[in-house]
Amino acid sequence: MGLLHQLQAYAEPDEDVYWTQDEVRAAAELLPSKRNVADEDDEDDDGRWEARREADHLQEQVLSLWRHAAGSLHRAQAVIAHLPWLTDWAWPKLLAKEGYFETLQAQAALFVEPAGLVVAAAAAAAALGTPPLPANDPAFAVLGNRSQVSTGLSALWRRWQYAAEGGWEGPASRAFRRYDLVEGIRSNKKGHAEALEGAARLIQSWEDEARAAAATTDSIPTVWVTARLPEDTDEPSRGNTREALDGLDRWTLGVVVTWTVTADWSRRTLTLKVPTLVADRLFASSSALACERGAEAEPAEAVPQAQPGSVVPGVFDDTAVFDRQPVTPAHLRALRNFSYAADQLYIVFSTSGGAEVLPLEVIEKRVEQGWLGVIVAGASDLPESVINPWMKEVHPTPEADEGPHPGHAGAGQDDRSGADLGLAAGAQAAVRWAHGERAKEHNLRLLAMARGVPDLRSLDTGRSGVLSVTVWEGLLTPGPLDLTPFRPPSTDRWRGGSGLPLAYWDRCRSTPRTRIPRSKARDIHPSVSTHGTEVSRRATTSSASPTCWPVTTGTGAASAAATLRAG
Repeated sequence: MGLLHQLQAYAEPDEDVYWTQDEVRAAAELLPSKRNVADEDDEDDDGRWEARREADHLQEQVLSLWRHAAGSLHRAQAVIAHLPWLTDWAWPKLLAKEGYFETLQAQAALFVEPAGLVVAAAAAAAALGTPPLPANDPAFAVLGNRSQVSTGLSALWRRWQYAAEGGWEGPASRAFRRYDLVEGIRSNKKGHAEALEGAARLIQSWEDEARAAAATTDSIPTVWVTARLPEDTDEPSRGNTREALDGLDRWTLGVVVTWTVTADWSRRTLTLKVPTLVADRLFASSSALACERGAEAEPAEAVPQAQPGSVVPGVFDDTAVFDRQPVTPAHLRALRNFSYAADQLYIVFSTSGGAEVLPLEVIEKRVEQGWLGVIVAGASDLPESVINPWMKEVHPTPEADEGPHPGHAGAGQDDRSGADLGLAAGAQAAVRWAHGERAKEHNLRLLAMARGVPDLRSLDTGRSGVLSVTVWEGLLTPGPLDLTPFRPPSTDRWRGGSGLPLAYWDRCRSTPRTRIPRSKARDIHPSVSTHGTEVSRRATTSSASPTCWPVTTGTGAASAAATLRAG
């Protein structure tokens, strides 16, 4: 489940960490949050400007590394909480991760100004309100009539407030907002300079008002807050996982960096001690965190307590099948949350359905409805002794589509007619667009699992993450099966057929074989038309004598079995 990788990651500085503690401290002193508006005169100094640019770059790198380290710590602790028998083995590795995370958090905190966070909370407070706007001030005459001046000043206020409440930077980082008021007005136009000066005075008055509001409350951290990080509700994708701190705005990240006392990353729960004004903003419904008043924090343990529904040995593939335990919703949530390759096909067993091949999403729905069954193996568990020789035999087919199409005139004269309907051609199609050996192996493992499914509709979950387009192409023939020869005889030479019997097909109608989901038939195989029947590839001993099972592509179409033999 990637636990070993997570325990090794962010446990110590790597080659990408090129900075020292002194360099971080020096960079923090150069940033706008540490300076006054008066320092803007130094911007003409190219050397100081370059130094500040580098300091800003270092700030973003430190904060990014801290966020990634927090995400890695969350994943490691969460996995251990669900696999409690690994606690003793993981303890020293988790201690190393926590130690390095604390170092990164201390470095990140150097860039955050606590007083700026309090001022930002004051700027966001409803009590600050919209100040009176001097729409009649002659300094703003260049903007137009009174209505245009009022509109421009209101927009300036909103932009300033959004910037002021969004981080921890000082007034110098927002002074440039004065240029927003004269946007689109030529700098040499009469009244431009006066409007710019008037905007600077307004912004300074708003800064003063926010600082005054912040000064009315105690800036010393006194309020205990229990904060819960937002859950990852997005659909997981292969190789792409959200971090624990993703989705938090810049101000909230600054609060977490500055005032976190303890953290249970496995439960996404933080204990903060913050000033009153900051607590009021955290308790607001608009907060990115789910917060409530908490008690004084207790010392946190490096290894979290076991979670309800922990994954014990025997649930997945770590014991003999004879000892396998039924899966529960908690087990499947743990599998999806902590495995990069959870979204695949699985061999399952139950007394109600016997041995089946199902996607994880179908298993989840069944378990929620009370299904009692075990997971025998996933596609990634198929034995390499069988998969590896097969991989060496399979080579992607050329992109060019050469030769006659199945079901079209001229196909019967080809010595290899029907070769594209066999299993070998299906395997080639499944790896045609695979990039690298790992992707090729992944597709072939899924193809091998899906080939034993009697009804392909059971694999259609409405999502594209389980079976890729190329795997579906490996399961299905590249074109429709032309049934024109089986039409009744007719005087119409274009629409008449031979009258060959379809008795065998008719006997099979009551027992449908393999069917392609309608969504896949429409989206993946546009060549399928109402006059043909698409077929799935089945086992054959000769590429010239493939055995195929027709698949319904329209309402009311017959699903039956037929054997095609090349002429």
